Amino acid sequence: MVNDFFMEQTLTAYKNYLLKEKNYSLHTATAYVNDVASFFDFYNAEDLSGAEVDFKQIDYSAVRAWMSFLSSEGMVNKTINRKISSLKSFFKYLYVSKQVDEYLFIVHKSLRNEKTIQVPFSEKEIEALHLELFPENFEGKRDRLILELLYSLGIRRAELIGLKTDDVDFGNNTLKVTGKRNKQRIIPLVDPVVELIKGYLIVRNKRFGNLKDVLILTNSGNILNETFVYRLINNYFRGVTSKVKKSPHMLRHTFATHMLNNGADLNSIKELLGHSSLASTQVYVHSSLSELKNVYKNAHPRFRKDEE
Repeated sequence: MVNDFFMEQTLTAYKNYLLKEKNYSLHTATAYVNDVASFFDFYNAEDLSGAEVDFKQIDYSAVRAWMSFLSSEGMVNKTINRKISSLKSFFKYLYVSKQVDEYLFIVHKSLRNEKTIQVPFSEKEIEALHLELFPENFEGKRDRLILELLYSLGIRRAELIGLKTDDVDFGNNTLKVTGKRNKQRIIPLVDPVVELIKGYLIVRNKRFGNLKDVLILTNSGNILNETFVYRLINNYFRGVTSKVKKSPHMLRHTFATHMLNNGADLNSIKELLGHSSLASTQVYVHSSLSELKNVYKNAHPRFRKDEE
């Protein structure tokens, strides 16, 4: 990591800017700062600066050199683009705070991402998981609730971890979810999910009391972490699917795809997912195309005639 005192001060100020001005989560802000620090580690190692880091002396050729280095290290375009996005944000901060005279990335174009098709879980696979016998204890009720909240509500892993007990409104059967940049949304709860929450709260409060404000806890009463949730999803889905990718995000992806396949409109899905723009939601249209093709092939007379 960069050890120059001036650089450390600048990165600390930048991190505070992300947290306080941009309302980024601590996890996101830390990731941005780490990406920026890795650029300057490379910059100094390559002797591109000539002396102490002077932000005004850095030109776009240094960015291109870093991109080439990352590519030579085996990083895919998507990862490189993410790191460059962090660097763009940093130099935008320097420009806005008048630490540089020009914005470095005016001519920058992102690398083309390799198109990968994420295949969601099928409804049969989800149903098979529901047939799993969850023990009638704290751990079983918690695990079942985690799986149901991720699939039935399409919430993010970080949103699940951040849920508080008072986010649940049993009077209106709704759940308040805090998403990216502390943006909150209200999601309706169907009766089966409400019953799962109530059943979980009974064993949770019996085990830990009702003083803790975090909704979902580990066996020892601590807040969940991202690795815990990922492993839980992986372990349960290992027995019902052969798909390689088994993750919390895949359940979010599955939620959106199943909603779309069953007639929900994109705007409604956008609101439920907490997307800021419809463009983020439209990615799920591609996943439902295979389902749409099957319906089209089975229903259209032209296809039926070809098969006769």
